[in-house]
Amino acid sequence: MDKEKFDAFNNMNPVDIAEILDETDDEQAVRAFRLLSNDLSADVFSYISPEKQKLLVEELTATEITDIMEELSADDMADFIEDVPDDVAQRVLDSISMEKGTTVDRLLDYPEDSAGSVMTTEIVELTADMTVKDALNTIRTSGVDKETIYTCYVVDAERRLMGAVTADTLVQADLHEKINNLTETNIISAHTTDDREEVALQFSKYDLIAMPVINRGGQLAGIVTVDDILRVIVEEDTEDFEIMGGMRPSDEPYLKTGVFQHVKNRIVWLTLMMLTAIITATIISTFEELLYVIPTLYAFIPMLMGAGGNAGAQSATVVIRGMALGDIAIKDVAKVVWRETRIALVCCLALGLVNFFRVFFTHGRDYTLALVITLSLCATLLVAKTIGCMLPLFAKKIGVDPAVMSAPLITTIVDCTALIFYFSIARLVLGL
Repeated sequence: MDKEKFDAFNNMNPVDIAEILDETDDEQAVRAFRLLSNDLSADVFSYISPEKQKLLVEELTATEITDIMEELSADDMADFIEDVPDDVAQRVLDSISMEKGTTVDRLLDYPEDSAGSVMTTEIVELTADMTVKDALNTIRTSGVDKETIYTCYVVDAERRLMGAVTADTLVQADLHEKINNLTETNIISAHTTDDREEVALQFSKYDLIAMPVINRGGQLAGIVTVDDILRVIVEEDTEDFEIMGGMRPSDEPYLKTGVFQHVKNRIVWLTLMMLTAIITATIISTFEELLYVIPTLYAFIPMLMGAGGNAGAQSATVVIRGMALGDIAIKDVAKVVWRETRIALVCCLALGLVNFFRVFFTHGRDYTLALVITLSLCATLLVAKTIGCMLPLFAKKIGVDPAVMSAPLITTIVDCTALIFYFSIARLVLGL
């Protein structure tokens, strides 16, 4: 690589370099990575895929690994160690200082979905008795390797969090002013064991760019930054969408996941759905005599089951999303059911009228058949929307991920209910 290309490569954004390395074959990726400057290599390493990270650790020398890992932030290193085999992780841990290794071990000890697992410990700490001049000197000397210096956190002698002070406040203040007089004490913080989704909601609610994280003793343990939260939101939303689609969540990108792994992630739900179809088949066979007398009833089964499944899925999706955003809580169950009931009634009125006249004019002006189908559709919609909105709230109540109460499960329940209503109403109205 000539000097011009070398300079251009080193002047690219670390994210863009990481994307290039991910798309480059292994041998060339290692060679290209070795061309990066020491300051840039750690940033690039934190953005490349776990597969390429593992490759680099296996191919680089111990000295090269040490140089990268000492520049890498503790939280990025913890994320990397979680994604690689034990032998690779051990080689990395052997290459870093004992102090950094202790910090990484502590981050790995936090529950996977907790605030502690996504926080960084590279922060600027100030004390209340400092002057502004002292604080600025501290930022200059220790802030180079920190996650952010825009917001600095004030602690007491035992590192208990007292508040925060921003960089613009320090720059505009008198150099002899005490930090204690500039500290904002009314700040939003999280505990190390708080669920990271709850922390993400706090970021959205209060428009935060960083949030301090404290331990049980009230001591400052680290901070969560907005880039960490964006990653959390993407991961949590992806997991919910996969669960709602009847799949087991996967940590790997779609194109990098093997065919058999995709099958493994989906086959359980597909098998369950196939087995639950036996229930609907049993219901249909129970009313076989009715269908024998009026074969036309067969034609409307797919429409009723489809309408019910769609209606239930709509309600479930809206409620799950509302719960994720913090708009809906378990205590709101009565309000949610009442609202979805009213929505269902309006839908019944609109769809019922359309369906009644469609059946009436396309099936020999048969008033009773049109009435059976319309009443069955309305009953199905009412039940579907009620089930769809209640199941996610019930799941939350018993400590299960609401996304589990997703479209496949709701569709199965509603299908069975729709058939029972359909055939019962047909018997009653038609007098069979």
